[in-house]
Amino acid sequence: MAKFMKTLVPILFFHSNSFCLCRSSCRLRTCLPYPYLLHKKGFHDFSSYGINSSVILRLRSPSSFLLVESPTRQNFKADPSVCLAGGGLYLPKYTEFPGVFSISRRFSSSTPNTDSMSSDKKKFERLPTAVVPVNYKIRLQPDLVKLTFEGSEEIKLQIKEAVSEIKMNANDIEVQDAMYRCASGEVKAKVKYYKEEEEVGFEFPSELAPGEGFLSMKFTGELNDKMRGFYRSEYKVGEEKRYAAVTQFEATDARRAFPCWDEPAIKATFDVTLVVPKDRVALSNMPVVSEKDASSTLKELTYDTTPIMSTYLLAFVVGEYDYVEATDEDGVLVRVYTPTGKKEQGRFALDVAVKTLPFYNKYFGIAYPLPKCDLIAIADFSAGAMENWGLITYRETALLVDPEQTSARIKQWVALVVGHELAHQWFGNLVTMEWWTHLWLNEGFASWIEYLCVDYCFPEYDVWTQFVNNDLGRALEMDALDNSHPIEVEVGHPSEIDEIFDAISYSKGSSVIRMLHDFLGDEDFKKGMHLYLTRHQYKNTFTEDLWAALEEASGKPVGKMMKTWTLQMGFPVLKVSQEQNGDSRQLKVSQTKFTADGSTPTKEFCWMVPISVCSKATPTTATNLGLLEDASATFNVPSAPEDSWVKVNAGSVGVYRVMYPSEMLDALVPAVKDLSLPPKDRLGLQSDLFALSRAGLTSAVDVLKVALAFENEQDYTVWSNLASNMATIRHILQYSDCLAAFNKFTCQMFGTIAASVGWDVQKGEDTLMPMLREVVLGVLGGCGDKGTVSEANRRFEAHCDGSSKLPADLRSCVYRTVLANGGEETFKKILKLYDEADMQEEKVRISRSMGAVRDAELIKRVLDFSLSDKVRSQDTVFVIGGTTGTALGRDLAWKFFQDNFETLNKRYEGGFLLSRLVQSTTEGFATEEKAKEVEAFFKANPVSAAERTVQQSIENIRLNARWLQRELPAVTEFLKAFN
Repeated sequence: MAKFMKTLVPILFFHSNSFCLCRSSCRLRTCLPYPYLLHKKGFHDFSSYGINSSVILRLRSPSSFLLVESPTRQNFKADPSVCLAGGGLYLPKYTEFPGVFSISRRFSSSTPNTDSMSSDKKKFERLPTAVVPVNYKIRLQPDLVKLTFEGSEEIKLQIKEAVSEIKMNANDIEVQDAMYRCASGEVKAKVKYYKEEEEVGFEFPSELAPGEGFLSMKFTGELNDKMRGFYRSEYKVGEEKRYAAVTQFEATDARRAFPCWDEPAIKATFDVTLVVPKDRVALSNMPVVSEKDASSTLKELTYDTTPIMSTYLLAFVVGEYDYVEATDEDGVLVRVYTPTGKKEQGRFALDVAVKTLPFYNKYFGIAYPLPKCDLIAIADFSAGAMENWGLITYRETALLVDPEQTSARIKQWVALVVGHELAHQWFGNLVTMEWWTHLWLNEGFASWIEYLCVDYCFPEYDVWTQFVNNDLGRALEMDALDNSHPIEVEVGHPSEIDEIFDAISYSKGSSVIRMLHDFLGDEDFKKGMHLYLTRHQYKNTFTEDLWAALEEASGKPVGKMMKTWTLQMGFPVLKVSQEQNGDSRQLKVSQTKFTADGSTPTKEFCWMVPISVCSKATPTTATNLGLLEDASATFNVPSAPEDSWVKVNAGSVGVYRVMYPSEMLDALVPAVKDLSLPPKDRLGLQSDLFALSRAGLTSAVDVLKVALAFENEQDYTVWSNLASNMATIRHILQYSDCLAAFNKFTCQMFGTIAASVGWDVQKGEDTLMPMLREVVLGVLGGCGDKGTVSEANRRFEAHCDGSSKLPADLRSCVYRTVLANGGEETFKKILKLYDEADMQEEKVRISRSMGAVRDAELIKRVLDFSLSDKVRSQDTVFVIGGTTGTALGRDLAWKFFQDNFETLNKRYEGGFLLSRLVQSTTEGFATEEKAKEVEAFFKANPVSAAERTVQQSIENIRLNARWLQRELPAVTEFLKAFN
């Protein structure tokens, strides 16, 4: 530290109790003006985080000292907007301010990212906090015919320092009649719009003095068709088209419904009043406390005051709904709202919710804080669900279950989504991230604990094995790319937020939480969670607050360990070698960053990696060997004689790949064949091999040989993962002459399990068998297996003529099989089934299957259909994506995307659905020419919210091309010999 202290010239001493800066990973790295900070416990260098002098520090409340300085500028002058006692400061020497209050933060998203993307980001400043809201009284009157709304609000304010303008967020809102009143009188405000910043300013002829006051206004807006803010959702009663008025505010769209401080850290309470037609249901976060007539046709509903919370969690719904209800064991009233006439489809979700709320009460040690919890199915909804406090909104397919039409897979999905959103009622709503940089903390945690909850409610689902496939596998696939990003990624402008609602925030986030939970043990983890939630309830937090609580509860180095996982992009591949030592085994383990193309990383990476193994002696019990903290270390495995196999990463809990020498891998193959290696480990083994092959670190032929060892496999999730990996190879081989041979190989590989599961439900079969049947028959149908195609056609015809309805679990695979092997007549029958379907799940199932057609003209019809009035905007993306399973379909979908880019870009307005569409229409190509074509198109037509997705797709195209060039000769020879 001494060499830096010599250059300490101009400095700032601030007071703040909201930051504990003596931790190993300081949360303030996003908002320091210069890269050095001195706390009373030590010096911390922030330059490695890309801290930039355009970022200005503001703090909020007093307690511990901070020192911020620039070693490169001899004269540092504080920005005038850093309001210490109301003005800018020039500090030529050490200066201490022992009582500085009401200092806020500004962010500039010109701060360099820590990932590989380099692009010009929009400049952004967070709202000043010289004025903050305490309570909003909001009155809204939606017009469900004109599709507009009128509103008024009175905001109770705390003015912390004199201001002549109050700024807040507003977007597509027109404000009238703004007035400020306080004890000294009333003053009218002049309204000024800052459209680019999505802000509105209220200017006053003279400064408003510090103290309490009330800002009131009237405003109008549109019930838009963008599924953002306060928007309209279309439904039909008979042949009559009607609209509901619903909300989706996360991340920054509360400002489309009413002017507000639309940042998660600026919390307040809310009093909502809705004026709605008397024949409509109207819901908000809290129960109704009064109802009265507003006119002969309208009623006025006033809701109880909410807890203090963030704007993105507020919600209102006005429409026609039925409901089912129950009270959980703690006395909370739970209702599931459904479209009229379909309330019985809410029973399953209701049962899950009534079990789940008490489970979380016990796990967190904190009672659910609201008197009611509503779950409601919305016809038009861009996300899967949204955790609004006390009024959780869902896509119909994520909430409704029909015994006749819902597949086992969707039923399980509903259970997971309900568990996810209810977890947010504590983790996200009660305790909220300070800024969107910490989004992963919300989503990663909820994506982990949803599995814990569903495993408690439905142990027969074996969801933790599915986690290894669905979340860990998905995370590792994306995070191996050069164009990935750290879990904790800096976010500035709202346009950047949608881009991180991705597999890193959700799936990698949940995977590192699972790894941490395993490392700490359930009891210490629960203690830490209780400590975190009680310490910060109704407040905002940073990632390090959670680490501090878990470290305090467990006594383990959580902060030090976890910063290696959240602040670094990527993950390690562990290279293992072994040496026998009597009856024990010495494992030498080294780590390097795993890259999707197998290249050597350009800089050093190091993670703190928990190492566990299972062995032939204890296949179902993990032996924890310790932490790998350096580039390499040696670990001793007891009770592992020479003839015993040893598998690293027991239970596939660790967020890493493992690369074995040939003798260790050969020893594991018999354990795969005889199923003595547990399912999670069988899955993890072949998943690692596939990824290593894709990276060029092992041959594709070796992967195919090991795949044949799964001939006795019975586990649904293992087969699902195998099917996914084989499909990836098949898609690349579409650009070769050996596709037919590969399809024949795949059919033979899946033939034994297909004979075992059959087409019909067997008496006493387990709950996962229908899902296994769907996967296996889907693979064989897609590969053109003659017996499967013939039987699918027979059953499809019987389904269409009404003589024998297809079970819900078979419909997707049968629809895709008959479409892939049929023509015009089959397509017409599918369209008829779509038109006749009265459940959204069936419409989605059919529309996503349509793209399996192989004829060019039929593919074009599917693409045109995706933009027709018959397809909801939320589903268009997936209908288009459904056409990309063949090389021809990929070409046509990409052309369709380019031809309709303006329409699609406007429709999704840069949201995450556009990112999904970009991904599905581009990443499957396998030539350098296509990579350049995609690159050129998006250079000419930039999409800021999908910029990282574009780069990831281009990278994947090049990976596919390299794999094809590198592996095709050997794969071709192998398939010839095999067949």
